[in-house]
Amino acid sequence: MDIIVNEELKAYIDPLTADEHDALERSLLAEGCRDALVLWGNVLVDGHNRYGICRKHGIPFQTVQNTRFQSMQDVHLWMIEQHLGRRSVSDFQRGVLALRKRAIVEARHRAEQEQLRRESEGEAPLAAATDGPADADLPPWEPAPKLSRAELAREAKLSASQVTLIEKISAQAAQEVIEAVKAGEISLSAAAVVASLPEEEQRLAAQGGKSQLKEAARRVRESRRKPRPAAAEDAAQPPRDLPAQASGDAGEVEALRQRVASLTAENQALRMELEALRARLAGAAPADAAEA
Repeated sequence: MDIIVNEELKAYIDPLTADEHDALERSLLAEGCRDALVLWGNVLVDGHNRYGICRKHGIPFQTVQNTRFQSMQDVHLWMIEQHLGRRSVSDFQRGVLALRKRAIVEARHRAEQEQLRRESEGEAPLAAATDGPADADLPPWEPAPKLSRAELAREAKLSASQVTLIEKISAQAAQEVIEAVKAGEISLSAAAVVASLPEEEQRLAAQGGKSQLKEAARRVRESRRKPRPAAAEDAAQPPRDLPAQASGDAGEVEALRQRVASLTAENQALRMELEALRARLAGAAPADAAEA
């Protein structure tokens, strides 16, 4: 059988890193190809890396047909399910795969609704697109239910907030930022923040490496911080007639000293007035007695 390598299918899942590919090659050379390659007709669905290594070194391999596939969507869903179950897949890759699954499910849901509408209005049904080898006697592929974000997160072993971040990164981030996420140079939360910048600014930050990406995320976060309301600022300030308005500790101390000196002077003046009053009262008392 002539196996067909579909480049679109080969690129559907992120390729292995150089280290992962070398490890797989060493394993196949030492132990042979133990897992069968999955085919859809003549089309290779799973095992592209093993197929390439086996052909390179002449290592024998087995193949198996998946008879449930009826369309390229079926193939994509199966590939997604297989990779979501693998431990080596990163959180970002899991999120991307989960979002791809949701897109396929929603497209099928829309197609089903359109089919029902045409049937109810007496129109001709839409032709089923198989996109490749199919057998009319095979049972139909079970349509997946419409997936909520929480369900997607659960399937991808992520939190709902992580799925939201990955969705934003996938939709808005420049390719250079996405590659930095895949390489572990920037976190999901920081990448989502950087993704809000214009594309050229994202690229420049990514070219600067990990430190520049983090700095870009920091600047964006700081720009989003809301200033304190004016009323809160006014309440935090001391009354204007108090010396605490002086700037700096030295200014506050000097203002307090001046205030103490002023109060001391006022107190001394009051004491002098009180003494003078007492003297006047004492001088008036004998005169009053003589008149009596």
